[in-house]
Amino acid sequence: MTTEQAGYLDTEYFGFEQALASSGVLTVTFNRPESMNASTHSMKRDLIELITQVQMDDAVRVVVFTGQGRAFWAGDNLGSYEQSHPCATPEIFGGHHNAAGTYNSLRTISQAVNTAVRRLDKLTISAINGFAIQTGFSFALACDFRIAARSARMGSATLRFGLLPDEGGQWLLVQHLGVAKATDFMMRKRIVDAEAAHELGLVHEVVDDDQLATAAAELAAELAEGPQVAMRMLKRSILLAAEMTWEQSLDEIASKTAITDHLPDANEGVAAFLAKRQPEYNDWLR
Repeated sequence: MTTEQAGYLDTEYFGFEQALASSGVLTVTFNRPESMNASTHSMKRDLIELITQVQMDDAVRVVVFTGQGRAFWAGDNLGSYEQSHPCATPEIFGGHHNAAGTYNSLRTISQAVNTAVRRLDKLTISAINGFAIQTGFSFALACDFRIAARSARMGSATLRFGLLPDEGGQWLLVQHLGVAKATDFMMRKRIVDAEAAHELGLVHEVVDDDQLATAAAELAAELAEGPQVAMRMLKRSILLAAEMTWEQSLDEIASKTAITDHLPDANEGVAAFLAKRQPEYNDWLR
């Protein structure tokens, strides 16, 4: 993607802002702290658009998501069901006015956000700075890495409102916790602190609040320097492996290896190992 084509990074989106570093790390910050970054249809639609553009932009290697204020993403704004995108009509994005509208809104917008971030071949990091509830919690689980500030709180808790984790939260929790623990977590409407989330395996690391940005930046820099093609193929292979049989997973990884073994990064990796030096990957991105 050329600089001219990358104008999407200068676009003003609803509910978040974005900044790309020279290292290829894109930081997306949810920027409505007055509402604890609660999501609306407008925010979700724009987030899908950004992720779609990022997928096609070679300048982006890793994406970090975080929030302003006391929340990462504190669920849906329950008053936004009838809120439309500034450039759309309520009939298109109003959503939950009837059963068919709810179904279409979920499939087209809410569920599509988590699908988009899981399909993105670049690695993603959620830097959870505060409350990550319901939709925000599921979005964090859909990312590849999760680092939580010590003061963070997270959970689904949709049953507190008589609602369901309709953005795919139940599937994501089963993937992370297994059926028994996911049932307990959701049915008992748990919202846990960062340490408890780490013990459950929901986050990879817990850091002091003032170290969150640094920890996320260090992880992003490490990932950005790795062999991008192989890492992106491995991400896809890991996600597929969770749903494949043993034989299917063997065939799938063999087909990807038939590509990655013959790329310049593989030659560089072997040469660097033999020369006892650090490899310099991604010449195709420079």
